[in-house]
Amino acid sequence: MTELRKNDHRLLQVLRAPVISEKATMVADKNEQVVFEIAADATKLEVKAAVELMFKVEVESVQVLNVKGKAKRFGRFNGKRRDVRKAYVSLKPGQEINFEAEAK
Repeated sequence: MTELRKNDHRLLQVLRAPVISEKATMVADKNEQVVFEIAADATKLEVKAAVELMFKVEVESVQVLNVKGKAKRFGRFNGKRRDVRKAYVSLKPGQEINFEAEAK
């Protein structure tokens, strides 16, 4: 395995999880994009470097958005779900991330 640089440890913490939903699947098919949940303080450049490091693909662009947590009630108590930061990663033509193969 290649030796990790000091900066690579930060990059391994940037991506939290892939987002698996109907919308994410539709976006993946239509626009060749992959959706990830990312760290709250991650930048677009860090997300690009992390995806290229972890999945060995070439990234064309990254769009980042903040999703505010919903206000919910738990019985008589008011609560709030946590805020989430997502990244829509556009891959260069011909590139693909297969999560089923990566998990094995």
